[in-house]
Amino acid sequence: MRVRRERFLFGLSIGLRFACACAFWCAAGSFGSRSACADETDAWIESHLDEFEQLYRHLHAHPELSFHEAETSKRIAAELRSIGAETTEGVGKYGVVGVLKNGPGRVLLLRSDLDALPVTEATGLPFASKIKTTDDAGDKTGVMHACGHDVHMTNLIATGRWLKDHMSAWSGTILFIGQPAEEKIGGARAMLDDGLYRRFPKPDFALALHVAHDLETGKIGYCSGPAMAGSTSVDVIVKGRGGHGAMPQNTVDPIVLAALLVVDLQTIVSREINPIHPAVVTVGAIHGGTKHNIIPNDVHLQLTLRAFRDDVRDLLIEGIKRRAHALAQAHRAPEPEVTISDATPPTVNTPELVKRVLPAFIQELGKNNVIEVDPTMGAEDFGLFGRDGVPTFMFRLGTIPPAKITASRENGEPLPSLHSALYRPDFRPSVAVAVRACSAAIVELLPPKK
Repeated sequence: MRVRRERFLFGLSIGLRFACACAFWCAAGSFGSRSACADETDAWIESHLDEFEQLYRHLHAHPELSFHEAETSKRIAAELRSIGAETTEGVGKYGVVGVLKNGPGRVLLLRSDLDALPVTEATGLPFASKIKTTDDAGDKTGVMHACGHDVHMTNLIATGRWLKDHMSAWSGTILFIGQPAEEKIGGARAMLDDGLYRRFPKPDFALALHVAHDLETGKIGYCSGPAMAGSTSVDVIVKGRGGHGAMPQNTVDPIVLAALLVVDLQTIVSREINPIHPAVVTVGAIHGGTKHNIIPNDVHLQLTLRAFRDDVRDLLIEGIKRRAHALAQAHRAPEPEVTISDATPPTVNTPELVKRVLPAFIQELGKNNVIEVDPTMGAEDFGLFGRDGVPTFMFRLGTIPPAKITASRENGEPLPSLHSALYRPDFRPSVAVAVRACSAAIVELLPPKK
C-alpha cells in the first residue's frame, strides 16, 4: 500500500510539473500546435474584420500611381498614429515610417507598398476603382490596385493594431514602412537614400508579404534564398527616315526595323544564355507612327529584363544593344538609342531568417498551410531593405478561394493574374491569415522579455 501511495504521489508530482511547463510555454508562445494565445488571436481578428474591410475598400476605391501616393500616404500615416506609432511622412517623397516602441529588444521592419497600377478595373465589385488620371507619359488611364497593395496596407495596419493590443506578447521596436513606387521599383531606394536607416532605428530583420493569384486562401508560400528576379527597364528608340507611305523607297522605315528587332530579341535568351540560368526579355510596349500613310522617323520600344544573376543581366543588355545597332547598320538607318532606366536587384530571402520564422508559421497555421513555392521571375524592390546586411524575408499570401483554384485546374481556364483588370482577392480570409502569420513571426523574432 505504501509503495502504491508513493508511486501515485510521484506520478502526481510529474503530472503537475508537466502541466506547469505546458502553461509556461503556451504563455511564451513556444509550445503546442495551436495555443490558447493563437485561439485568442483568431477571436481578436474576427472581432475587427469589419473595420479592416472598411479600410481595405477605401484603399481599393482610391488608388494612386507610383510617386503620386499623396492621399494614400496621409491615410496610412493617420492609421499608424492611431496605434501610437511615432510617424513621419515624406520619406523618399511619399514614404511613411511609423515607429512603435515596446521596451528593450531588437528592431523589426514590416513593409507595405502604397502604389497602384495604370489599369482600368473590370471586376464589377461595388467598391471598384473609378479613378481616371493622366500618367507621367501624358496618357489617360484608369487606376487600380491590381497587385494587392491594398491588401498589403490593410495588413500593415491590422498587424499594428494587434501589436498595440498585445504589448505583453512581444518586446522591442517595430518599424512600419509604407513604401511608395514599388511598381516603378524606385520607392525603396528613395526611402533608403533619404536616410531611412540613419534617421530611424536600423532593423535587425525585415519582413513583408505579397499576395499570390494562384495560391488558395488559408495558405502562405515561402521560398528560401533567391525568391524574385532582378528587374531592369530598357528603352530603345529605333530611328529611321520618315516619309510618304506610298513611296517607301525614299525612306528608312523604323516600324519594319522595330518589328525585326522584337523578333530577334527573343533569340538572346534561347541562344545566348545558359539554359540553367533563368532570364526573360519582354517587349512590353511599342509606340510609333501617327497615320496610315505616314512612315515615322522613329519607334519607341519599352522592355523589361529579368534575371537572378548580374552577369546574365549584363549579357541581356549587351545582346539588345548589339542587335539594335546591327539592324540599323544593315538597313542604312541612323544609330538607335538604348538607355537603361529603372533597375532593382533580385529579392533574396535570407535562409537563416526563413528557417527561424517557419516554425512559427507552422505552429500558427498548420503544416499543410505553409508550403514551399518556386522562385518567380516577377520583381520587387523589397530586397533593397537588405542594405548593410539586414536579413530579409518576403512570403506569399494565398488570396483565391479553394473552389476557384480547383475549377481552374479542372477546366484549364487560367485565373486572373496579378496586374489583371479582373484580379480580386478574397479579402476576409486573406487578411486574417496575413495578420496571424505576421503576428506569429513578430512574436518569434521579438519575444517578450522574461
